[in-house]
Amino acid sequence: MLCARVSTLLLLLLALTSPAAAQSVVPPVVTPSPKTAEPAPEQLDVADLIRRLRGKPAIPPDQQADDEVMAVISPIIGARPSTGGVIGVAGNVAFFTGDRDTTSISSAVGAVTFSTRSQTSLTAHMTMFGRDDRWRFEADDRVQWTSLETPGLGMPPPLSATELVEFDFVRLHHAAYLPLWRHLYAGGGFHFDRHAGIGPGDGEEDRWLDSPYVAYTEANHLPLEMQTSAGPSVELIWDNRDNLINANEGWLARVNYRTLIEGLFGSDSDWDKVNVDVRAYTRLTGDGRHKLAAWLYGDLVVDGVAPYFQLPSTGSDVYGRSGRGYAEGHFRGEHLAFMELEYRGQLTDNGLLGMVAFANLTSVADRGEEQALFDRFAPGAGVGLRFKLNKYSDTNLAFDLGFGERGNRGVYLAVQEAF
Repeated sequence: MLCARVSTLLLLLLALTSPAAAQSVVPPVVTPSPKTAEPAPEQLDVADLIRRLRGKPAIPPDQQADDEVMAVISPIIGARPSTGGVIGVAGNVAFFTGDRDTTSISSAVGAVTFSTRSQTSLTAHMTMFGRDDRWRFEADDRVQWTSLETPGLGMPPPLSATELVEFDFVRLHHAAYLPLWRHLYAGGGFHFDRHAGIGPGDGEEDRWLDSPYVAYTEANHLPLEMQTSAGPSVELIWDNRDNLINANEGWLARVNYRTLIEGLFGSDSDWDKVNVDVRAYTRLTGDGRHKLAAWLYGDLVVDGVAPYFQLPSTGSDVYGRSGRGYAEGHFRGEHLAFMELEYRGQLTDNGLLGMVAFANLTSVADRGEEQALFDRFAPGAGVGLRFKLNKYSDTNLAFDLGFGERGNRGVYLAVQEAF
């Protein structure tokens, strides 16, 4: 039954995002003849604005060398449900390791942030391609001194049981891939996650022993103060997006199987998980000013017992952008499914300003309460603005407002798109 439901959702996603579906609801674009076509407006980004303020002309696109590094940096000021107010700095570095016609763009994103809840976070994410896409490398590294609300499993979580838990977090996820065919890669990696110094937040000591975190951990005979998961993975990826930073068209489809091994680098239990990530992008107009993006994400513990903080949850994807409108970890369970549609449009002809509107659904399963995946969905929606940081890599500064059920909401500010 579960496989049938997942297959149905995937088919719906394919239908919604295929070129045929887009053409059925969007009037055809009439391309003017070369004699009457107007020149495309000059594209602008933050660097161009700065050069104009200094009285200098913009750098022509044909002067952008293949081996030139495209770097941007931006302050981060915002608020998220799981962190409170946030201030920091984020940056993106994009580059090509070979000819742009045969080599995909590589990207690295890093951030340092501080929150009003005394949280400090250092994150770095990378996707890198070798010359002519002969290999692919990905990394997700984090060091955080942080805290999270810890609701019970399933949905909706019991509000009265939620408690703030503090911990230190280290993540080292690295993977490498080789091409099997054009756009198709196979490979694997190693994943290490450690939550240490786990304990109640200030003023939460009296409720600690009755918290959902303690109840789940003791029921599954796991340590309370430190939990570690480590193990290898195998993965298959299809990726024909025209730009992984901000795709106009194409697909990303990946299936990852990860096995975590008790005793390996201090790992506390044996368990296995499957992660499915499908993203599709299509132009709604021929000039790409209007487009539609779709995201289907599944995270499933398929065997064994995962530590509480390693259970699938909202915001547990690589960039922490699933479930916009809800706090990180607001929904948590052994299985999670997430779906999102996002409209992306330009507000100015020069590409400097843009906007998005999105809607999503989240569902989680809780075996303890016999709550199955897709028994209930939690909707979320929101809008956002985009500010072009670099027109050559098509990197945006993203500012989003997200809203969920029961008064949940969040403000998100990040470099690069949500997906």
